[in-house]
Amino acid sequence: MDKKITRTTPRRFVKPALATAVALLIGFGAYSMTFSAEQGQSQTVNLAGLTVSSVVSGEFKNALSVRGQVVPKTTIFLDTVSGGRVEARLIEQGTFVEKGQPLVQLSNTNLQLDVMSREAQVTEQLNFLRNTQMAMTTNALNLERDLLDIELKISHLERKLIQSEALLKKGLVSQEEVDEIRENLQYNRDIHSLTIERQKQENSIRKVQLAQLEDSAEMLQSNLEFARKNLESLQVTAPVSGYLSELDVQVGESKQAGTRLGQIDIPDEYKLSVSLDEFYLNQVSLGMMMEITHGGQTLRAAVTKIDSRVTNAQFQIEAELPAGTQGIKRGQGLDAQLMFSNEQTQATLLPRGAFFSTSGGHWVFVVGNDGKQAQRKTVRLGKKNQHYYEVLSGLAPGDRVITSHYGNFDNAHVLKLSN
Repeated sequence: MDKKITRTTPRRFVKPALATAVALLIGFGAYSMTFSAEQGQSQTVNLAGLTVSSVVSGEFKNALSVRGQVVPKTTIFLDTVSGGRVEARLIEQGTFVEKGQPLVQLSNTNLQLDVMSREAQVTEQLNFLRNTQMAMTTNALNLERDLLDIELKISHLERKLIQSEALLKKGLVSQEEVDEIRENLQYNRDIHSLTIERQKQENSIRKVQLAQLEDSAEMLQSNLEFARKNLESLQVTAPVSGYLSELDVQVGESKQAGTRLGQIDIPDEYKLSVSLDEFYLNQVSLGMMMEITHGGQTLRAAVTKIDSRVTNAQFQIEAELPAGTQGIKRGQGLDAQLMFSNEQTQATLLPRGAFFSTSGGHWVFVVGNDGKQAQRKTVRLGKKNQHYYEVLSGLAPGDRVITSHYGNFDNAHVLKLSN
């Protein structure tokens, strides 16, 4: 026989309680998700920590703000010619020097001995050349004397032949004596002709040899002068007048040939050297103008040199400063604007700010007319200069834009502004 089991009161309410708990958990989760989504769409931000700028309309100057360093336009380097030991430092760095003024005294024993040896060799060779020239001159004079002797002998024989022929007709001399005189005369005439030909050839050869000897003598003298100049170069002098901006020498140290000792800067001639990011390498050209701020005035200078070698993602450009610019020193830093275009066009302008690093210029937060909230808005920005971005679309003059950093609310679409 079956027995009826009666449920107790606690167990009767367990299942309904569990169902109610599950429903509450689901509802709480849905509420949490909705709340989080709403937080992603809007966010409350303190207005005091924001920078709000107004969009304006004005002339846009397509320029890049840079800072350059003043360097001398012309620099003359001081290098050693032969090298040697530093005996004396005759002037200090930073002094104005005149052309030809002694700066450093070097000594080089080997060079001095070499010059002395060369002088002895040159003297010996020059003496040899002079002796050769003297011998050639003596030979020429001897040949002239031989010609005179032959001509005299011919003259005597001609006279004797005439006399002998007259005596032959009278029978006072034999025919053999007359023939002998005639043969002797002809022989001397032949000798005279050969001697004249020899004289012509020797004169021609002597001219060539004398010219060669003179060239050799000049070359030897030139070599000797060169050696002496090397000796004179042991005293380093200023090649031009200017400021001795560098002088790297100490008494007692040795300098190798070709070592850089220092440099001289030509005064009152300067240029501005500027480092630019490699991004602008294709945008810069020779002749492009720079507006340089100095002493409360703006100087205009043209780009004269572009060094396209990229080092550490940067390259160098140079612009010559106007002659006679006062108050400028080597190494001084100056602010400038590199003008990519000389034309100034009317445009909608947005002041520059830190927002660009977050949005990349693709969107901004625009403050509403009531000033209580800011709406995220898509924009398109163009060129930029020191102060402004060029607005191509999305904003109009009079709009107020948050231009400070968006790092804390970059995922929001609406900002609720509180004081």
